[in-house]
Amino acid sequence: MFEGKSFIEILHMGGWTLYVLLAVSVLSIMVIFAKLYEFWKKSKIIRSDFIKTILYNLRKGRIDEAIEFCDKTASPMAPVAKAGLTAYRDKEGSITEAMDREIMIETVKLERFVTILGTIGSVAVYIGLFGTVLGIIRAFHDISMVGSGGISIVIGGVSEALIATATGLFVAIPAVVAYNFFTKFIDKFIVNMEYCASAVEDFLLRKTPGKENEEN
Repeated sequence: MFEGKSFIEILHMGGWTLYVLLAVSVLSIMVIFAKLYEFWKKSKIIRSDFIKTILYNLRKGRIDEAIEFCDKTASPMAPVAKAGLTAYRDKEGSITEAMDREIMIETVKLERFVTILGTIGSVAVYIGLFGTVLGIIRAFHDISMVGSGGISIVIGGVSEALIATATGLFVAIPAVVAYNFFTKFIDKFIVNMEYCASAVEDFLLRKTPGKENEEN
């Protein structure tokens, strides 16, 4: 069916919906690679090593060094720990609330653009089906205008129309897989941030007698 046809001709066979699917597929690929690179960088930091370094500096009384270490670390845990340490050092506000706010901020950053993949995965199939329906309508309209045509002409028109559905599935499946994969990654980051916040908070409250009652 595609012998001797260029890429543009194939797109034309599927109708304007194929151009829409092509655009969203490019967007999907860009988001996937961008998030893969972002999460790869952030996941290089091992949670246990990060917390050990923070607590080691705190035991030595080097809170500024601990904050500086957070600034140099490319991990969602770093801003969370820094928020708690800064609140403790400057005696401004609650350590717990400071870290909880930072967890929310970092979670929003991690989820940025991921919802685009979920939307593409949900909508691409319907765009393809819409293109197929339009193609079938166009094929029967052409047959009615000509006034004659056998089953081979009908099948040819339907097969061209089904290109849109196939393309919609081709775009949607990787987007859904990537969305689920990134969602699991985000959940892992959130667990790490909450664990880090708990460890830092526990150490700081034990280090400062009476502080726990203050926080409560």
